[in-house]
Amino acid sequence: MERRTIGAGALAVGAVGLGCMPMSWAYSASRQRGDESVRAVHRALDLGVTLLDTADMYGPFTNELLLGRVLKERRAEAFVSTKVGLLVGDKHIVANGRPGYVKRACDASLRRLQTDVIDLYQLHRADPEVPVEETWGAMAELVQAGKVRALGLCALGARGGRRSGARLHDATLRQLQRVQQVFPVSAVQAELSVWSPEALEALLPWCEARGVGFLAAMPLGNGFLTGTLTPGEGFEPDDVRARHPRFTAEMMAANQPIVAGLRRIARRHGEEVTAAQVALAWVLSRGRHVVPVPGTKRGRWAAENAGAVDVRLSAEDLAELGRLPAAQGSWD
Repeated sequence: MERRTIGAGALAVGAVGLGCMPMSWAYSASRQRGDESVRAVHRALDLGVTLLDTADMYGPFTNELLLGRVLKERRAEAFVSTKVGLLVGDKHIVANGRPGYVKRACDASLRRLQTDVIDLYQLHRADPEVPVEETWGAMAELVQAGKVRALGLCALGARGGRRSGARLHDATLRQLQRVQQVFPVSAVQAELSVWSPEALEALLPWCEARGVGFLAAMPLGNGFLTGTLTPGEGFEPDDVRARHPRFTAEMMAANQPIVAGLRRIARRHGEEVTAAQVALAWVLSRGRHVVPVPGTKRGRWAAENAGAVDVRLSAEDLAELGRLPAAQGSWD
């Protein structure tokens, strides 16, 4: 697989990553099967998908344990990315950025992942009670201790830190400017897809100008851009899409023209090319510092996602994608 680099340290990864969250968290618990997910990770590694993205809160903890089963055998083939900063309680999630906690959490992640070093340690969310510089400083000490190779920051969501009239990522940019003074940022993770292109406005250019890698979260729009979801079919109560405004039956029907456009372009590239691969190819075309991280728990989809690197969109394709209607419904 084509390789891309993350950060000034030139950390090399496969051009498409693997988001491991759906294997243990946020999506249809009844369909989560550990052995099947382990096989999916192995399949991804076989195809050159090296970046495995997880977090201690996924499960919580069970996602890292699952990856540890694979890393015990294939650590040298993987680029391990995990996150710190969020604690999962009973029906609530809180931020914890205290330096002592960050260091303990890193040690716990290392044990679960069965590795001596984390390639990319990301701050999931800043703690509003702790200056972000203090949290980032503790993470930098982990790099100096040899437990972590590089640091990354996850962008605030649509609701987090949003001021009236502000652009979506203004709060994240302010955080980046602060932590960059403490220790270099190697990667930023934020949502980026055909139907959520907001990162193109300011966040992606910020990364490109500084040699910072960009991990595109949810590049398939929580599954919508694959064209495999049926409007009105519904989701299990524990599935995040059951509460997402874009996944009501009405909004899914209204956004079908986006999927139709992806399918139309896919057909031009061959019978085997899918809407999902076109959606990922669009993300890949945003810059050599961009790595889409689609989530899945099945080897079949991991293989399809990896195949997106072979889809080369033409200028005509990109122009047509740019003319697709804006998505209806949002977190706001």
